[in-house]
Amino acid sequence: MSVTADLQTATLADRWTQFKLDHPKTRIRDAARQFGSSEAALLATQCTGQADARVVRLTDDFQSQLKDVSGLGRVMALTRNDSVVHERKGPYLKTSFKGPMGLTLGEDIDLRLFMQHWQFGFAVDENGRRSLQYFAPDGEAVHKIYLTEDSSAAAYNELVARYRAPEQAAELATQPAPAAPTETPDADIDVEGFRAGWRALQDTHDFFGLLREFGVSRTQALRLGPPELVQRLDNQAIVRGLEAAAAAELSIMLFVASRGCIQIHTGPVQRLVTTGPWFNVLDPDFNLHLKLEDVADTWLVRKPTTEGLVHSVELYDAQGRNLLLFFGKRKPGIPEQEAWRELVGKL
Repeated sequence: MSVTADLQTATLADRWTQFKLDHPKTRIRDAARQFGSSEAALLATQCTGQADARVVRLTDDFQSQLKDVSGLGRVMALTRNDSVVHERKGPYLKTSFKGPMGLTLGEDIDLRLFMQHWQFGFAVDENGRRSLQYFAPDGEAVHKIYLTEDSSAAAYNELVARYRAPEQAAELATQPAPAAPTETPDADIDVEGFRAGWRALQDTHDFFGLLREFGVSRTQALRLGPPELVQRLDNQAIVRGLEAAAAAELSIMLFVASRGCIQIHTGPVQRLVTTGPWFNVLDPDFNLHLKLEDVADTWLVRKPTTEGLVHSVELYDAQGRNLLLFFGKRKPGIPEQEAWRELVGKL
């Protein structure tokens, strides 16, 4: 029976249970779209409230939960968008918040957290693979934390018991995702003022304030930016760049964002593998999965700082959404690596 026909004859829980039996290899994110539902709503159907429930609804005290994740030891952090999956193993260290903004600043797990987009949390047991999973108001995943063979199962059980929600409802009230902001017509932008502001940057973080000041979208900025600081690349540049970084054993930084989290890998990459439409990094502590056919635009971007220019390779999809940012390893106050500049100069 088709998913459409099932909609008329069974509950979401029944349909999801049957779908998993019929399509065991289909990921829940893809299944949710086939159902016209959300990943969080499908998980909620398994919140039975029983002791053996595979899914447990958590309270919305997400900041405390993330601070307590440090007690789990070595875990795997996963942040993704539609086209890129970023997986990094390590402990959660130095997690702190200022209002809705948070940071996790370990050498392995490095996150920027935007808690205003976190609405639902679950503890999930997928045939023994246990995790904490968090979702935006529309039910789309913002961040997931998986136990590894080195994690503390006892600490995980204690965390789930501590933050177990009093109500384990099988239905979830989600809200539509916010509409993408309307882009200001190019003709209404003060292009010369914007370019002057870009050339005067002293810190890469000031770039986002510059976009707001001139009412410019991210991809519009790349189209209208100073010609000497922005260059369009072909969409295979990311493959060549990662291959060159691996060959040179160069430490790099790879940023991938969901609506509520930016996850950063800092270090080398080694094992690069293409599987169907996916280009992958398959290293022991870091995995990246990039769906190359979704990359519509690739740019080499240069931003002035007090330590000189900082170069990045930026990937966008056809809707102008950022998929991935690729930098050389650097710390504030330290000039960019010359080896990185040479690498991007050859792309």
